[in-house]
Amino acid sequence: MKKISLVLVAFALMPVFSSAQVVEEIITRVNNQIITHSEYLRSKDQLRDEVKQQDPANADKLYAEREKDVLRDLIDQQLLLEKGKDLGIDGKTELLKREDELRKQMKLDSIDDLEKEATKQGVSWEDFKQNMLNQIITQKVIGEEVGGKLSLTKDEEQKFYDQHKSEMEQPEYIRLSEILITPKVATPPAAPGIDPNAAAPPADDAAKQAGDAVALSAAETRADDVLKQLRAGGSFEDIAKKSSDGPTAADGGALGTFKRGQLAKELEDKTFAMKTGEITDVIRVKQGYAILRVDEHQMAGIPPMKDVLPKIQDALYYEKLQPALRAYLTKLREDAYIDYTPGYVDTGASPNQTKPIETPSAKEADAKKLGKKKKKKLGVL
Repeated sequence: MKKISLVLVAFALMPVFSSAQVVEEIITRVNNQIITHSEYLRSKDQLRDEVKQQDPANADKLYAEREKDVLRDLIDQQLLLEKGKDLGIDGKTELLKREDELRKQMKLDSIDDLEKEATKQGVSWEDFKQNMLNQIITQKVIGEEVGGKLSLTKDEEQKFYDQHKSEMEQPEYIRLSEILITPKVATPPAAPGIDPNAAAPPADDAAKQAGDAVALSAAETRADDVLKQLRAGGSFEDIAKKSSDGPTAADGGALGTFKRGQLAKELEDKTFAMKTGEITDVIRVKQGYAILRVDEHQMAGIPPMKDVLPKIQDALYYEKLQPALRAYLTKLREDAYIDYTPGYVDTGASPNQTKPIETPSAKEADAKKLGKKKKKKLGVL
């Protein structure tokens, strides 16, 4: 079974800290919420783990570049979570879905089993769920408030295509799916007192060859029947799952992507002459009989714009999203009250932010929040 830590990193990147590492000191107040020094340290360690996984060779350099933005990102998250509350986004339904997806990835029977596995590895299940929920809420806010308001023009798409043509050039390739039918040879039980591993006499060799020929003929008949079903409009994926004897059956026959020179000459000649969506006749192969479908046939060179338009739109969307999101978060800062402890820098701060006036009641409220965070850390709440 996969280690849960690998999957948890993919979803939430939550390191585990001993109580000795926790220094409960308020470093920033965002409206009526606080960010503590221990949360700041946890985020820095989380970032270090993340860059090590992304690029081990350049982890130190990447960490040095991004470490300065740790406090900014914590404040960004707090502002987005508050906006999520204003918009009525709770994310609980999506959280249940993600927990179940994680359970399936871990091949566990229940969410309780998932929680036990997390606990076994020293991961706080409640903290992990809260971190996942925070991600869901912030992603939804960004989607509604920023991403949903971005627009792309045809001129922008054409300009991007023209500027990146050389990067889009690619060799010819095809993506294939298969249905493999193998002979089913019946093996008779050994007679009493005869070693089943002993060399077969000539008469038995002849019988075996005859049996193999019958099994091969039966396999060809099955393959012909499968081809008829496909020609009649049957779903390739469904028929592959039901009838294929190959290891790809569970995936609907998905075989993978191939460039010229990667397939046997006979298969290459047949499939590279076909168009996307076409199905071969029954082909005799080493294992038995195969039927192949060309799921995609990409010719060599620069693909036409219509073929890469979804990728262009994705690239343009994310190109526009970052500055738009930064502008949105700047506006949220200007509408909020944020106070920083000296020595801590918010790289996303706006000169138009309003610094709150600290009052005895505000200090008392901070003390209460700090006490709750300590209790939660100790498992009291």
